[in-house]
Amino acid sequence: MYPYSNSNPAAVPWNKGKIIGQKPPLKVREIWALRVRLQLAHRTRDLALFNLAIDSKLRGCDLVEVVPSL
Repeated sequence: MYPYSNSNPAAVPWNKGKIIGQKPPLKVREIWALRVRLQLAHRTRDLALFNLAIDSKLRGCDLVEVVPSL
């Protein structure tokens, strides 16, 4: 038998049993919890970016392209 065979019965796929696909949207309670944490931490820039993302419904990767890093 060839030593590097792909027919290893013990090999388990990394995503077996995991839910795949799109994540559910944030709940209103979770959004406000994030806003409060950012306010308490005095992270004004992050809070502004978070609010922009929520209000415009942009994804994180799209938001990074819109706002240049400082």
